[in-house]
Amino acid sequence: MNADAEQAGTETEAGTWTGITPDAARRLVMAAVEAFAERGYHATTTRDIAGRAGMSPAALYIHYKTKEELLYQISGVGHRLSLGLLQDAANGGGSPAERLAGAVRAFVIWHAEHHTTGRVVQYELGALSAEHYTEIVGLRRRSEAAIRSVIQDGVKAGDFDVPDVSGTTLAVLSLCIDVARWFNPGGRRTPDEIGALYADLVLRMVGSR
Repeated sequence: MNADAEQAGTETEAGTWTGITPDAARRLVMAAVEAFAERGYHATTTRDIAGRAGMSPAALYIHYKTKEELLYQISGVGHRLSLGLLQDAANGGGSPAERLAGAVRAFVIWHAEHHTTGRVVQYELGALSAEHYTEIVGLRRRSEAAIRSVIQDGVKAGDFDVPDVSGTTLAVLSLCIDVARWFNPGGRRTPDEIGALYADLVLRMVGSR
C-alpha cells in the first residue's frame, strides 16, 4: 500500500468527526470506527475501543453509555454527510443525466475516501437498537428518494429508458455503496477515477441518450 495514499485517507476519515466534541468523545468515535471496520461490531468490545483511543474502559462510559450508542453516532454522522452530497447533486442544475452523474460521482467518492467509515455505516446497520435503526433507515430512504427523483425526471423527459425505476434506484445505490467494501487507498484507481467510472456505468444502466 502507498504510504502517502494511506496517510491521506486517514486524514480524510478523521475530518469526518470534527463536529464531535469534546476531544475525548471524538477519539472514541474514531477508535470505534477502526475497530468495527476491522473486527465487526459484535466482535469488538468496549475495552478494545477504549484501548485504541488511549483511554480506560471506565472513561468511555462518561461519553457513551453503550457500544451501541457509538455505532448510532457513527451511523448518524455518516448517513447525514452522504445524504447531503446526494441531495446537493440531485437538486442542482443541469439535465437529469448531469444530475445523476454528479450524484453518483459524489456518493462513490465519499465511500472511497471514507471507506472505513462507510463499511461501518453501511454494513453494521443491523446492530442498532430498534429505535435507532428506524431513524437511520429513514435517512437511507431519503438517499433512495434523491436518486429515484432524478431517474424519474430522466424518464419523464425521455432521456432515460428505465422500465423499473425503484429497482434501478436500488441497483445504483448498491453499486455505489459497495465501493466502501473493497476500496484500497494503495490501489491503481483514485476515488475521483472510480467516481467518474461509476457515473459513466450508471448512465449506461439507465439508457441515457
